[in-house]
Amino acid sequence: MGSNGMPRKSCEQFLENAFELLAVAPEKRQLLRSPYRELRFELPLKRDDGSISLYYGYRVQHNQSRGPFKGGLRYHKDVDLEHFVALAEIMTWKTSLLDLPFGGAKGGINCNPHELSSDELETLTKRYTQRMAMLIGPDQDIPAPDMGTRPQEMAWILDAYSHHGGFSPAVVTGKPVELGGAKGRNEATGYGVAIVTALAAEAEDIPLEEATVAIQGIGNVGAYAARFLAEKGAKIVALSDSHCGLYTEQGFDVEGVLQKVARCKEEGGQLSDLNDVFEIISNEELLELDVDILIPAAIGGVICEGNAEKIKARLVVEAANMPITCKADTVLNNQSIKILPDILANAGGVTVSYLEWVQNRQRFQWSRKRTLEELENRLTDAWEAVEQKTREEQLNYRQAAYFIAVERILKAIDLRGF
Repeated sequence: MGSNGMPRKSCEQFLENAFELLAVAPEKRQLLRSPYRELRFELPLKRDDGSISLYYGYRVQHNQSRGPFKGGLRYHKDVDLEHFVALAEIMTWKTSLLDLPFGGAKGGINCNPHELSSDELETLTKRYTQRMAMLIGPDQDIPAPDMGTRPQEMAWILDAYSHHGGFSPAVVTGKPVELGGAKGRNEATGYGVAIVTALAAEAEDIPLEEATVAIQGIGNVGAYAARFLAEKGAKIVALSDSHCGLYTEQGFDVEGVLQKVARCKEEGGQLSDLNDVFEIISNEELLELDVDILIPAAIGGVICEGNAEKIKARLVVEAANMPITCKADTVLNNQSIKILPDILANAGGVTVSYLEWVQNRQRFQWSRKRTLEELENRLTDAWEAVEQKTREEQLNYRQAAYFIAVERILKAIDLRGF
């Protein structure tokens, strides 16, 4: 997902469709589109070699009608304010759809974390926290990991914030378990993808047992989704990273192929080095495979106007944020391809972030089993609400999801007043 405005335009169009369905007044449409606060600030960093690099920190707080702001921190060299406005808005609809007591936020730093030492990353992260200290907190704004950040960065934020507001583990989620992180958080998003995929497959009369599945993206989300779907009997026939994909008509031994991929990466190799074991395909070919279920779990905009007519899957599950553009969404719907939208499909992460926040407020850590059971219950409730709305209003899944999310926020605004 680049910073070229595409994700914002897609999100705006999906939102506009919901506004039309709900007959939202023009002034309220503007209110829902406009972020509550947008921040950009400089972050000078003295490097290990004595030189100074200048970075910029960002935080967009979109809406707090239903609770404190919630959203990840992204470290990537190409991020900008417009990028975070789009992602913060998506978080608002996602938390509302899952009926979580949060609003949407997003932020980060325009750095390449792989070019920084551990000491430099710690300094940069804590400096970001110092600049944001008055605007974050358990009841104000709760950051979490995103692209380029890990539990370690959350631990550094917790430490920096503690010097200002005392030890408050609920200030961030996605922390190491040793510092109050939720057991099960690491696999939560991928597990959530598998849960809602299974529910949607049943509704669409796609028997998950032996259903063929292609997953673009073999990172944390894609790998765990593959594991859990394979456990449910699905046949994972294709997996990819940013360079290329692996394909086998018979279906992978998922754990075995993930171990092979991990060893290959550790040795400095690429997926293409496994060509003696699997067929190598491009990411474009993976998206166009004739499979039952396609799961784009990498970056945004991979299904666009240029390739939408070539998509053959019966069900597309948006494990990535905004992997389908607006025009492609129209094409797929016209081809009767069902789409499970990102604000539902990849909501497992923010849901377990909420459960971590709850545990931190109680100062009582749950078992992994309890956390994942609660995640499954909440995702099932959200799916049932979406499916019911599709039947009642004759909508597709995306329209129904946005309808529910926007309606809940409008209700909160009306109840709270101005």
